[in-house]
Amino acid sequence: MCISQIYAAKVLRQVRERIEFAFFNLFNNLGFSNLADDFIMDRKEYIKTIFLGTLSLPHLKESNFHKKMDAGRKTLNTGPMRSRWMEWPDMPWVGPGFWGNRLQDWQIYEGKAVCVYSGPNRNLHCLTHQLNGDTDDFITSVEIEFLNKTGHGNDYCGFRFGARAKENPCPVTFVDYRRSAVYGQGMDVGVTADERLFIGEHRGPELPDFPEAVRLEVKGLSTARTYRLELTARDAVTGRQLGRLTSEDVDPENFTGNIALVSHFPSQASGSDRASSRFANWQLSGSKVISHSGQVYGPILFSQYTLDRRILKLTAQLAPVETITGHKVSMQIREKGRWKTLQETTVHPLARTAQFRFDKWPYNEDRPYRIRLELPLTGKTEEFFYEGTIAADPVSVNEIKAAVFSCNQEHGFPDTEVVRNVAKHRPQMAMFLGDQFYESFGGFGVERSHDLENSTLDYLRKWYMFGWSYRDVFRHIPSVFIPDDHDMFQGNIWGQEGKPANIENGFAPEGQDTGGFTMLPEWVKMVERTQTSHLPDPYDPTPVDQGIGVYYTDWNYGGISFAILEDRKFKTAPGNAFPPEAGVRNGFIQNTEFDSTGHYELEPQLLGERQHRFLEEWSADWSQGAQLKVVLSQSPFCGAHTLPYGETSDTIVPRRPVPERGESPAGDSPAKDMDTNGWPPQERNKALRIIRKSFALHVAGDQHLASTIQYGVDEYQDAGFVFTLPALNNTWPRRWWPTVGKDHRSLPGQPAYTGNFQDAFGNCMTILAVANPVKTNRVPAIIYDRATGYGMLVFDKSKRSTRLECWPRYIDPVVNPEGQYGGWPLTIRQEDSYGRQARGFLPEFEVTGLTDPVIQIFDQRTGELEYALRINGQSYRPGIFHDGLYKVRIGDPDLDKWCEFEDLSPDQDEDRIACDFT
Repeated sequence: MCISQIYAAKVLRQVRERIEFAFFNLFNNLGFSNLADDFIMDRKEYIKTIFLGTLSLPHLKESNFHKKMDAGRKTLNTGPMRSRWMEWPDMPWVGPGFWGNRLQDWQIYEGKAVCVYSGPNRNLHCLTHQLNGDTDDFITSVEIEFLNKTGHGNDYCGFRFGARAKENPCPVTFVDYRRSAVYGQGMDVGVTADERLFIGEHRGPELPDFPEAVRLEVKGLSTARTYRLELTARDAVTGRQLGRLTSEDVDPENFTGNIALVSHFPSQASGSDRASSRFANWQLSGSKVISHSGQVYGPILFSQYTLDRRILKLTAQLAPVETITGHKVSMQIREKGRWKTLQETTVHPLARTAQFRFDKWPYNEDRPYRIRLELPLTGKTEEFFYEGTIAADPVSVNEIKAAVFSCNQEHGFPDTEVVRNVAKHRPQMAMFLGDQFYESFGGFGVERSHDLENSTLDYLRKWYMFGWSYRDVFRHIPSVFIPDDHDMFQGNIWGQEGKPANIENGFAPEGQDTGGFTMLPEWVKMVERTQTSHLPDPYDPTPVDQGIGVYYTDWNYGGISFAILEDRKFKTAPGNAFPPEAGVRNGFIQNTEFDSTGHYELEPQLLGERQHRFLEEWSADWSQGAQLKVVLSQSPFCGAHTLPYGETSDTIVPRRPVPERGESPAGDSPAKDMDTNGWPPQERNKALRIIRKSFALHVAGDQHLASTIQYGVDEYQDAGFVFTLPALNNTWPRRWWPTVGKDHRSLPGQPAYTGNFQDAFGNCMTILAVANPVKTNRVPAIIYDRATGYGMLVFDKSKRSTRLECWPRYIDPVVNPEGQYGGWPLTIRQEDSYGRQARGFLPEFEVTGLTDPVIQIFDQRTGELEYALRINGQSYRPGIFHDGLYKVRIGDPDLDKWCEFEDLSPDQDEDRIACDFT
């Protein structure tokens, strides 16, 4: 290439960069920060699209519409990266600009990043700087020390270039720096433990006089279509050059994506708690380097809150900065253009949370807030912030939307399509009903050891990944979290009121089958602190065994009253309920000759008497203007999934073939899975009899199979409805394809798997809709063929109904408003949620002086509540279900105004009873 061609190419590149930056600044100045970020990630395609005229104004408006849900403003700059670890005190975290795999393997000590573990593929990614796709130059350097001098030629430290997720954990069609930071693979360059430089597979000779600390410098020099890589090693103290290695004609694909430090010790394949390596003064610069200062993650990671009866409870999740002396965490609100501090606290030493509570919160207006963290660093104090909104209680809004989720495996991480599509519904609350992540989340398995600190950090890494995906779903709206079994590092939990599981023979399934919790009680309490400490105060805070707390409670928001249950903590382990000859393993009876009907060694529990009392009181309580009621739990009260006939385990579920659309696989029958709340059936029925007294809708997760079902207790359709959510990412694609007889009647116009069925425990259930796995021809199949998605609850208070929506995760609800799973949407009327057919009616009550009063019907002989309801209007005629006399209370619980009537029966002479509250 001649000088004039080189000069022309340089001018063209400068022009192109100016155009790119002009568009970036235009997007940011217009407030379209997320569009600006997308532009930077794929700016060539955006420029082409703009000039072709396909990036329309509605697209820009849509981006601005999602501004509040954006992951945070990002600023583009061309400044170099410097690690700045010398400015931080010692702590078990490597700072906001980095992501360590695993969290427990990296810490700052004496101003350096130390990998405190010897094992394969420990890596530390830079979050704020990546290598772009252009053939530009770059240079990076770092000081390295081997702390575990194995002398093994396969052990090494150095850099990882072009780190991208590629096929791990599954191939996807998008690139995201967060996914690459967790799963990124690339070309490694550095120095081996037997003191040789290497570039990929190319290795140099042994270096002479190898010092304690080596400074590695890598230059990437672009040629016509390839790269020349120069690796230089120097004595970190004297600057003496130790050696140099070059590699020509390196594929540019190796230098696009994340850049990371790597400590790779495969000679320690089983892992060792011995520190492996230490890194200092990492620098990165060059025209190939693109930076986003807004891509830092931490030290304030996210927050969640609820507002209930004017009590605001907020939990902020932080990185492990609790050891920094003098740190302060405060909650601030914006008033008259200035930030005002309301409360101050410190970081919890294990959960790394900061909790705030306000007992008289002004609920009728949106209030911007921020969490402020003050950290005394070396030589100065720095401030860090996380902003959100405390939304006004939508009590005066008629239609209220809730986004509901469960079962979030790692396949789609960081799940941007879910966050963006959910934002378009504009929900006013969010609910995550368990399995926020799984043990395999983020690779590297799971730390189930009873090393409390390490197992906590292993949990927090997975929890941080969850927040990295979904924090913008609940940044500006209240949220509910219910941890489920996998959040507790268990495949199944039969909590038996908090007892310790016997793990002498292992954690799963042997340990969990003994009942109770396999992890330490302090660890269990840590998990519940991170996920549930922002919930309204528990109904009865008395701890269970081992001092483990409880969180079952009610929450009233927007005129919707929610009962939040713990259906794992009190449940009896099937292995303890049945005799040994049943051969129970992981919730399945292995002895096919054993008759399980009523054959118990120990009377099994499900919710337990404590939660029964809670539900009885909650069913009667319609205070705070409650107009609709909803029960939230981990699992539904039925077993609505199928396995091949005679199967005594569900381990085959992930391997079962996914059918083509329209196919109905044969040979299945309801699974005898006692992990569902269909078992124990007598306790299931007891819970449903209480729940239906409130006309409540039930919403649950856990099953990985979306469905809407009407429960039956004594007969079909005599209880309420349950909406079981689809999985966000489905690791266990259950299905409902029961074998049906010729006399089976499906619902009109619906598939054969709808209609009346019994589960494996004899529980009646009417199947209204199911989202079975089906081939979609979308890539990757592991995400899209497994019926993944989320739910939306649309509460209509004037009609006293709830619309259930079931959305595939990839559907844009604005572009494709009809794109729900087949069978949805479904509208459930409140009056249908009691289910039982009335045998007669009491006189009609006509009320004056009150709007939409509450009516409570009692069996006068027993004093037991039959049902309670806030009526829609001024009159109501109560139905009754057995002979005898009834007592009726009608009035306003918030004003404590009541009229009571006794000795009522359907045989009353009077047809109407007047209730005058004027």
